[in-house]
Order: sequence, then C-alpha cells, then structure tokens
Amino acid sequence: MAENILQSYNYPQDKINQICDCIRAHSYSKRLIPRSLEGKILQDADRLDALGAIGIARTFSIGGSENRKFYNADDPFYRSDRNLDDMQWTLDHFQTKLLKLEDSMHTKTAKKIAQERTRFMILFIRQLQKEI
Repeated sequence: MAENILQSYNYPQDKINQICDCIRAHSYSKRLIPRSLEGKILQDADRLDALGAIGIARTFSIGGSENRKFYNADDPFYRSDRNLDDMQWTLDHFQTKLLKLEDSMHTKTAKKIAQERTRFMILFIRQLQKEI
C-alpha cells in the first residue's frame, strides 16, 4: 500500500524500495532484522510502543476487545508448567512477547528506553500479584 501511495506522488523508486523494506521488516511476528538504520529505528519505535504504561493499557484494551480473560485463575503468574496462551489470557502476553522486547532493540537509545519501560511493566506485574 505504501508503494502505491508513494508512486502516486512520484516519489523516487529507490526511496520507495527503502521505505517498503523498512515497513516489511518492522513486524515482530516476522522475526526479521532490518538491513538499514532506518529500518532498525522503525522496528525499535514499534516495539517501544508496546512497552511501558501505554503498552500495558494497549495490551488490556486489545484483550478486552477480543473478549480474553485477564489471567488464568489457576495460575495467573505462570508458576506451573502450563503452556502460556496469550490468545486466552491477556496477562500471558507479557511473558510470550512484551517482556522479551527489550532484548530485541537495535539502537542504544531504544535499549535504554526499553529497559526503563520493561522495569515499569515488571513493577506492574508485581503489584498485580499482591492484589490478586
């Protein structure tokens, strides 16, 4: 879609190719490592958006919109050998993805921000453990 939009504005094809490469590689689920610095920055920015207070709000908002339960009532904090299932329990998403994002950052700045936001999420989980 980006390619079509940029072509309609007569954007240079070499720049379109670079932009499309960044977009293709930014996805977490594709597990790709961007080739360009711009691609790495885009991927970092996308992943940072999933962390911290906004990440927590987004996670529970999406979970609610998809009718997921907050957590597994028998084992909310994964202390057994049960399989994590973030399609069923929103809190599992922290373990299956969110708390791993810090290790995938490319830039020094993103690593620092991710570390801070991940610590906040861990504090949130600890507080949630006390309240549950």
